[in-house]
Amino acid sequence: MNRLSTEHSPYLLQHKDNPVNWFPWSPEAFEVARKTNKPIFLSIGYSTCHWCHVMESESFENKEVAEVLNKNFVSIKVDREERPDVDRVYMAFVQATTGSGGWPMSVWLTPHLEPFYGGTYFPPQSQWGRPGFLDILKEITRTWEEEHEKVLQSASAIISRLQARIDNEIETNVPGLESLVAGVAQFSDAFDKQRGGFGGSPKFPRPSELLFLLSEYARTNNETAREMVLTTLRALALGGIRDHLGGGFHRYTVDGSWRVPHFEKMLYDQAQLALAYLEAAQLTGDSFYAEVAIEILDYVKRDLADASGGFYSAEDADSVPSGSNDVKGGVKKEGAFYTWGSKEIDAVLGNDAEIFKLRYGVLQDGNAPSDPQGEFKGQNLLYVSQSITEIASITNRPITQVERSLESSRAALLVARSSRPRPHLDDKVLTAWNGLMMAAYARASRILNDSTNGYLEVATGLAGFIRDQCWDSERGVLLRRYRKNNVGIEGYAEDYAYLIFGLLELFQATGDPEWLIWAFRLQSEQDNRFLDKEKGGWFSTTGKDPALLLRFKEDYDGAEPAASSVSVLNLMTMAYLTGDSSKAEQIDQAFRCFGRQLNELGRSVPMMLRALSTYHAGALQVVISGFSDADDTRRFHTVLKSHYLPNLILVQVEPGKGSKVSRLMPWINAMTVDVGHAVAYVCRDFVCQRPVTDPEEFDRQLATLKGAS
Repeated sequence: MNRLSTEHSPYLLQHKDNPVNWFPWSPEAFEVARKTNKPIFLSIGYSTCHWCHVMESESFENKEVAEVLNKNFVSIKVDREERPDVDRVYMAFVQATTGSGGWPMSVWLTPHLEPFYGGTYFPPQSQWGRPGFLDILKEITRTWEEEHEKVLQSASAIISRLQARIDNEIETNVPGLESLVAGVAQFSDAFDKQRGGFGGSPKFPRPSELLFLLSEYARTNNETAREMVLTTLRALALGGIRDHLGGGFHRYTVDGSWRVPHFEKMLYDQAQLALAYLEAAQLTGDSFYAEVAIEILDYVKRDLADASGGFYSAEDADSVPSGSNDVKGGVKKEGAFYTWGSKEIDAVLGNDAEIFKLRYGVLQDGNAPSDPQGEFKGQNLLYVSQSITEIASITNRPITQVERSLESSRAALLVARSSRPRPHLDDKVLTAWNGLMMAAYARASRILNDSTNGYLEVATGLAGFIRDQCWDSERGVLLRRYRKNNVGIEGYAEDYAYLIFGLLELFQATGDPEWLIWAFRLQSEQDNRFLDKEKGGWFSTTGKDPALLLRFKEDYDGAEPAASSVSVLNLMTMAYLTGDSSKAEQIDQAFRCFGRQLNELGRSVPMMLRALSTYHAGALQVVISGFSDADDTRRFHTVLKSHYLPNLILVQVEPGKGSKVSRLMPWINAMTVDVGHAVAYVCRDFVCQRPVTDPEEFDRQLATLKGAS
């Protein structure tokens, strides 16, 4: 019997009609395995995973495969996005035994949950150098029956080795400036000077790398760091990895030139890339980067918003091609929603088609330079092929006319695309990813012209949604997942850390102390549940679940930054906001805990490197007192937007409300904040320059301190 129909995970629900007798991860499944002495087949993936769909179609919908699974195994399905705790344990095993990992992840366990064999995607029959799934099932069945004790001993030994790897020693001292210099050098060695990004193909954007390099440029004026960031962000924005019609970015590209994307869109990518583009816009003053950030934020508002106020997790790469006779049951193809035939563009754009094709590299027979699965024949993947100036010259038209034509063409094609069958939407709302998104909208409200975009309203609404739906204030428990009015799964360390990050950004954008108060409460709860009081850093889980054989402290800033990396940044922000130095040892201990990574493997922990950069640079504090809607206050904020200060801590005080803020931040008590006109204070490490009422003088003070950083 398939037991997934009552689950809430979109991924598990995709598999509810498989002939496989799936269990969710549950004590019931473990008990069945132990009573029957059958090995467990554990399949981990997520609902927008292309190769998860492939393996489902090839194997899990195959009655012959299902028969073997049902007879010889207890089969368990796990959504890695809902249960990252389970995923981390078995991903560590797969990476340790195979040298790589990914999804779908296929792992075979003893009834006591110890892994003994694993991998990722397996084809139904042996091909491409991969063993066939059915052959693997038959061989594991034979081994389990004939070499039972050997399998158990091997599984136990593997768990012991993984535990030993976790129990690392901490460094004696906080890593120094040399670790930051070495980190920049490591990125420089891996940098693709021609195409941006780091390494070859496939190519993944990892915004935490860019955010670290930006902070190092601000601290040292290292031009190499600056150029690596700007080259990469420009290449991403011009490449096929960007959705040039609807905004936002796809997960990665299979090639090294950012041309051929894997088309799924993840919320965490949108949030982090928006932050990177916002910082680049502030650094350069170039509207190009601001426009990309705006497109990301507008896409998320338009296509990923839940009516209750949160944001959905992802959109799939696959969809039914336009014109299919069976939209619901038709065969899906990767990128079908996003790619274009040349004649389709002609039909929609008419006379404007020429300019659009020149701009986005459209060819009569398709333009995919790489097509691993043969799905892009005759199709065009949009990327910026020629500049506006080049097109104006080729077509003998004014630049303004070319720009207007492209703008109207993009709008027309977006409307045309909206009539196509959309990719699957993973409509669960995850607290962690929404925390990152809150940070992006709050930061955007400070950097961009928010009067027309309403970003602050979005960020505030999102905070209210999470507080109302995903926060149990009586127990002090944050819940990870919301979907269709169902809330569940107690939060992990990253849920707390990312939400605190978002709330700290929201406090700085609004000046509302309620968000800061909640952030402090959440930090206390996070420490109670996850802090390693002996060695420092934060575990991902509470350690109270007996089904989890290992308790990890994430030490890799990957597609999502590690909870410890974000938490150190959060603690420093809170310390610089309040003047409370009680967390200083906790911060130092976290850096010592991850000292080996910071000293030797900086590329693996770029967000922790950013935290270390902030630690050594010290923070700039700005207090602006004035009515938020007053012109003199706005002028101060306009000046502030023009300065790139990644270590800036902003305190906004409304006249009449200063006492409430000062209770949280006693260091501002000596400031004159309740006066009839706006006043600004510029400080470094709580030492402030004289207060100013003139925006030009404020500008000079900021420039002086920035230069001293």
